[in-house]
Amino acid sequence: MKILVLGSGAGGGYPQWNCNCAMCSGVRSGRLHARARTQSSIAVSQDGEHWVLFNASPDIGHQLRSSPTLHPRRAPRDTPIKAVVLMDAQIDHVTGLLSLREGPPIELYCTPAVFEELTTGLPLLPVLQHYCGVHWHLLPVAGERASAEFRIDALPGLSLHALAIAGKAPPYSPHRNDPQAGDNIALLIEERATGRCAFYAPGLAGVGDAERSWMQRADCVLVDGTFWTDDEMIEHGLGRHTAADMGHLPQSGEGGMIAALDGLPARRKLLIHINNSNPILDDHGEQRAMLQRHGIEVAHDGMEIEL
Repeated sequence: MKILVLGSGAGGGYPQWNCNCAMCSGVRSGRLHARARTQSSIAVSQDGEHWVLFNASPDIGHQLRSSPTLHPRRAPRDTPIKAVVLMDAQIDHVTGLLSLREGPPIELYCTPAVFEELTTGLPLLPVLQHYCGVHWHLLPVAGERASAEFRIDALPGLSLHALAIAGKAPPYSPHRNDPQAGDNIALLIEERATGRCAFYAPGLAGVGDAERSWMQRADCVLVDGTFWTDDEMIEHGLGRHTAADMGHLPQSGEGGMIAALDGLPARRKLLIHINNSNPILDDHGEQRAMLQRHGIEVAHDGMEIEL
């Protein structure tokens, strides 16, 4: 199984276009040793020829142009991207669908909650029907059903398991403060021939028993790296909401993501979806050194992972 990190930043990327915080101004001036990052998305392949996108960020055009593996190669109009799986209906994870409108019909995998959001509150799917069209594949995580196994034709040797996780519906959702199963999912992607697994959850409000048991199975864990502290946005004058308010588990503190990752048997533990305010973006910073002591990596655009 091959995993390609297309984008590793949170909404707005890094540096964010309108942000002059210490982290953004530092990378622009060269004061910080840090990489620019686009908004988070990954691509997965079994054979290196057929790929599936997991989320489609607003930066998808740049990400595809920057990834030779995903360039057309067999016909005047062609793409190795065969499907898209959505983890949620957040703007930074779905609006890239519009940039795929010149291609074939989009084979889209998402939960009923996400499908509803994208046909009503943010009606991307009705718009796309006037261009390439969309074929919806139901991920039946809803109501009392908290998990579901599914397959994707383009990845015949992989089994995928969707798990409802704690989090927030998008700010535009009528049930933003009334969570429903399927608003947010994590995925366990398993290669059946080898048993190797990757756990992917770019938005994760907490690590409960179900999440922990799935993470225990994974050889590679790619999880929410949005914030270092719960009050990060407030402390730096960038917003009024805590990490918890926005549905993210910060890395530091008792019960934080570092503590959740400690003790897992995974040979690779990575943070993705990193906000522009997070000090782990500084390659030479104290927080990055702390992550390294815990065996935790920070994902970056263009990173390739093979299991």
